[in-house]
Amino acid sequence: MRLFAAIVPPDEVLADLEEHLTPRIEASDGIRWTDPSQWHITLAFSPSAPDRLLDDLGERLGHAGHRSKRFSLAILGAGTFPNPYAARILWAGVADPAGGLSPLGASVRNAFNKAGATPDGTRFHPHVTLGRFRRPTEATRWIRALSAYEGPEWRVGAVHLIESHLGEGRGRRPRYEVVGEFPLA
Repeated sequence: MRLFAAIVPPDEVLADLEEHLTPRIEASDGIRWTDPSQWHITLAFSPSAPDRLLDDLGERLGHAGHRSKRFSLAILGAGTFPNPYAARILWAGVADPAGGLSPLGASVRNAFNKAGATPDGTRFHPHVTLGRFRRPTEATRWIRALSAYEGPEWRVGAVHLIESHLGEGRGRRPRYEVVGEFPLA
């Protein structure tokens, strides 16, 4: 199973970001935009977790949620991976004024490790993937165009465990299936 744990912003936050992006999406080429229904902040990703670990992982994520207090986030600004001059991914940033995201991310990654669903080794960099460039692209104009965006603040209430089914979504994109929701304290 391809599994990831994520924070899914509420509908009104996603709608605000989508409204901001719509004219830019319509005027763009060379970017495969992520469907707004799939926007999330990944906390941990395991590309090949055995099915048998799902119950244990769910239990551990439940404990991680109960140990984490609710906190506020907002989506703002933009950036690219790996860098603005050879960009492959365009993303929106995340403001975390109370500093709750990093500890929650560490707790969730720890739950994945203890359950045997080893997360990938990439450094935690909270973001919302907006789109993927078809080839490495100089993307400073995109960063400038999106840098002024400041979305509404919201309280994080849960961590979602999501299974990714490659190639099963619209346009042969991944299809996401929520397999668990774990409330924060």
